[in-house]
Amino acid sequence: MADPTTERPRNLRGWFGAELRLVAVFELAKGALVLFAGLGLLAFVHRDIQDVAEELLLHLHLNPASRIPGVFLKLVERVASVDMWFLALGALTYATIRIAEGYGLWRDRAWAEWLGVASGLIYVPFEIYELGKGVTVLKLLTFALNILVVAVLADALWRRRRRA
Repeated sequence: MADPTTERPRNLRGWFGAELRLVAVFELAKGALVLFAGLGLLAFVHRDIQDVAEELLLHLHLNPASRIPGVFLKLVERVASVDMWFLALGALTYATIRIAEGYGLWRDRAWAEWLGVASGLIYVPFEIYELGKGVTVLKLLTFALNILVVAVLADALWRRRRRA
């Protein structure tokens, strides 16, 4: 008989366990990416973002006087330090939820499966709306990946319910 302290939870055995772990890693990666983006936004709080934007355009060899880079610079002019704080706070909140979900999925927690299903389903109406405006490969892949993640997590909840 296996030692209960080292035995893996039922949901994490076999191919299905690999699917759950893959979703956990995906959610952790999304959270980490957004966390780093939010920290990057905080780096601009005390700097003149207009100067940074102009440096970026010059580095990319774009003429700030042309139409599209000019539109970018006009948008940057409207961004205030407070906006950066709110964007960074939003990124931190999103990252915290994603990292917590990834941790919970890795540890086979039911609350993480519920969180994943609920948060994944929130995006479905918006994704369908965007597909209605025009189908692109990126929109289709995003929609399919979201549905796949929700399906894996819903299946995990179903398996957990059947075991109980």
